[in-house]
Amino acid sequence: LFQVAKEFGFRNNGFSVYTNRNRTGEITASQNKSLNLLKIKHGDMLFLYPSSPAGSSSETMDTSVSQGLRPVGAPQVVEDEIDQYLIKQDGKIYRNRDQQLCRHGPLGKCVHCVPLEPFDEDYLNHLEPPVKHMSFHAYIRKLTGGADKGKFVALENISCKIKSGCEGHPPWPEGICTKCQPSAITLNRQKYRHVDNIMFENHTIADRFLDFWRKTGNQHLGYLYGRYTEHKDIPLGIRAEVAAIYEPPQIGTQNSLEILEDPKAEVVDEIAAKLGLRKVGWIFTDLVSEDTRKGTVRYSRNKDTYYLSAEECITAGNFQNQQPNICRLSPDGHFGSKFVTVVATGGPDNQVHFEGYQVSNQCMALVRDECLLPCRDAPELGYAKESSSEQYVPDVFYKDIDKFGNEITQLARPLPVEYLIID
Repeated sequence: LFQVAKEFGFRNNGFSVYTNRNRTGEITASQNKSLNLLKIKHGDMLFLYPSSPAGSSSETMDTSVSQGLRPVGAPQVVEDEIDQYLIKQDGKIYRNRDQQLCRHGPLGKCVHCVPLEPFDEDYLNHLEPPVKHMSFHAYIRKLTGGADKGKFVALENISCKIKSGCEGHPPWPEGICTKCQPSAITLNRQKYRHVDNIMFENHTIADRFLDFWRKTGNQHLGYLYGRYTEHKDIPLGIRAEVAAIYEPPQIGTQNSLEILEDPKAEVVDEIAAKLGLRKVGWIFTDLVSEDTRKGTVRYSRNKDTYYLSAEECITAGNFQNQQPNICRLSPDGHFGSKFVTVVATGGPDNQVHFEGYQVSNQCMALVRDECLLPCRDAPELGYAKESSSEQYVPDVFYKDIDKFGNEITQLARPLPVEYLIID
């Protein structure tokens, strides 16, 4: 019994252990009786029930339940306020009684009017506009919705590095084994996203930022400061509300941007925190004037070119790695990122449009472990590095459709960056 109490972390002894489900064959606490004497062998099932008065038993059971909700080995972390709020929400999509299909009374429920889960793909696809990626909290509900309530769910961060501490062979490049070798990565389009919507508090924030390009013709970059709130258009969605744009030291030309070291970065973060704001993303311009008399700009980013270049994906991945998303379901205490990327570019009507993106968790891992490079002559293509004597790089693949309509697996050299982007 002492071993049971220690294993489950109970603070008192208000429980009994039985050999049978119907509470017969109670096992009493004893220092001198072995398991053999009690006729308990490996593989036998024991049954635990609270046995003390209401106050202490509830304390005992609360302890066990709270441990069960967190995966084994997960650290105790304090999640963002918005995450704590969404965890407590019901999240289900409630529907009214269908006058034509429902054959029951006003209090009944059937398949045509029963509440839907927040991750219901059919519902998300029929929204206007359709939602391609479910919210992160809807994804968590999907993982924790089974019979075990997510007791064994752990969101593992991808690693592209050789595991250290393998002593059976010389270190890379002389030796490597299946224990320390990182797994090959097959790129998949991510089904969820950490942020579902980006909103500027007012148009003045964006106008003031665009003024630099209007006056000089050079591109410009800024950090978005704001807060995360609930986005009610999508089940359990998160919105990044932008309250200010901070423009760090940089060198901008008509077709390039270089970020310089910023001595004021810590002070800016501190002032923002005192105003209840935090860094939620970054924004940059990619604008080329088409007709100065009409004030139109060129429509250059579309399905025939690219939405984000490989270089921009790598920069976004780097920023996202610097701003990880605190998560209780990850053994590392963090998973993915809520840091967003906004591009100010020409739209189909040749006016300035703002487009919002993130890069996938797979892209974050490839960038963090320095496995991804941009192609010099094709901005829409990335390139997975090859292993060298200094660095082992796992194989990176993606799936494509050939000219005969068959699904084929391609080596990511080169790699279309659309596999890395979430909009």
